[in-house]
Amino acid sequence: MSIHPTAIIDPRAELADDVAVGPYSVIGPDVEIGAGTWIGPHAVIQGPARIGRENQIFQFSSIGEGPQDKKYAGEDTRLEMGDRNTIREYVTINRGTVGGGGLTSIGNDNWLMAYIHIAHDCHVGNETIFSNNASLAGHVTVGDYAILGGFTLIHQFCTVGEYCFTGMGSAISKDVPPYLLVAGHPGKPHGINVEGLKRRGFEPEAIRALRRAYKLLYRSGLALEEAKTEIRKLSQEHAAVGRFADFLEGLERSVIR
Repeated sequence: MSIHPTAIIDPRAELADDVAVGPYSVIGPDVEIGAGTWIGPHAVIQGPARIGRENQIFQFSSIGEGPQDKKYAGEDTRLEMGDRNTIREYVTINRGTVGGGGLTSIGNDNWLMAYIHIAHDCHVGNETIFSNNASLAGHVTVGDYAILGGFTLIHQFCTVGEYCFTGMGSAISKDVPPYLLVAGHPGKPHGINVEGLKRRGFEPEAIRALRRAYKLLYRSGLALEEAKTEIRKLSQEHAAVGRFADFLEGLERSVIR
């Protein structure tokens, strides 16, 4: 274990033997940190929190601090972070609230650039990229492989589906189905994230089917329920459309249109 002498580690924290902690960092009680994780200088990690293996947490980050919620009264809530995440400078990630399930979660292999904010009760999947200054309000869910452009703002309780891409400065206040390109203030759909899907190995036939699904929802003039019916029919021919159909059928908020 490589702990700089100026770092402050609470005796109730549990660090794997090879964790590195830089100068002036603070690790509070009830924090667990897995093997191979590196913590730079001047970072603060509060618990209860579990940080997985081989993460990199850069200077001046605040990880696992209490939620910015006036209803929060010191309850025992948690942050859970998986493995191989990169957390750059000045990132802030808050723990959950009792009313929101008590948990904020970050998956594996995410890349969070500088000045990101992830509020209480958010759930971030795997292999996402958050560009500088993107912010999630409370209770937001972001699916696997999503990319948020710089200064993207996501309203509380929204869901952003897998493989989405948001343009710089997007302001999103409605749910975003998987695979979409979204941009603007307010955010509007601008087609399927074709380049992103190609990079992730989607076959041309699958991309064509997703484009058809997009047109049914956004270009056909169909009412939402009618479009959902037609997209479900399309999913029976093309498996890639299934997640799109499932997302629409599970909506609890309005969808971006």
